[in-house]
Amino acid sequence: MTDSKPSIAVLGGTGDLGGGLALRWVRAGYPVIIGSRTADKAETSAGALNERFPGSGVQGMDNVAAAAAGQIVVMTVPFSNHRSTLESVKDAVQGKIVVDVTVPLVPPKVSRVQMPPEGSAGKAAQDFLGPDVQVVSAFQNVAADHLADLEHDPDCDVLVAGNVVAAREQVVELVEACGMRGFHVGPIDNAAVAEALTSVLIFMNKRYKSPGAGIRITNLPDMD
Repeated sequence: MTDSKPSIAVLGGTGDLGGGLALRWVRAGYPVIIGSRTADKAETSAGALNERFPGSGVQGMDNVAAAAAGQIVVMTVPFSNHRSTLESVKDAVQGKIVVDVTVPLVPPKVSRVQMPPEGSAGKAAQDFLGPDVQVVSAFQNVAADHLADLEHDPDCDVLVAGNVVAAREQVVELVEACGMRGFHVGPIDNAAVAEALTSVLIFMNKRYKSPGAGIRITNLPDMD
């Protein structure tokens, strides 16, 4: 990545997780576009970020316009809206990196692993958007509350899966900009592991009364 940071469109950026990621990237100096199903809602969230970080120039748009405007597109929508959002932005994201944060949670049994027929939401996104889109799966195991707390960096590592190494590397940089460590974990098929872990962590949060359990990768060379 060059000194000029790419613009990031966060689809679903008015939600807790999308808003937390947007907050971290704005603080890190990235141009951020908040996307939502309605432009008014996105503009309200963008205005709040601009008040918090004067001069940051955060914009708010509907999801389709945001996807067209951003150089990197981040999907943070609920699984129930995953396919419809992909359909609406498919043309706008051709030739771009799409970071899919979606987890296939199926209420009310969100602490049970329930994967889609494609194997994962990330794989479903790659299959649907086609080979000209570089889908990278990441951020599934990060608690939104931890992202929103700028006094502390989230105590969590991030698994980054995608078919193109250079695209994964850009997303690892986005992870680091959020104050976490990102790790390459292979092709988009491997997104199933991180997505499934989310239901496990939800179960653990309830069982052990945790505000947001995360994962740590240990015993790799050259790592602190």
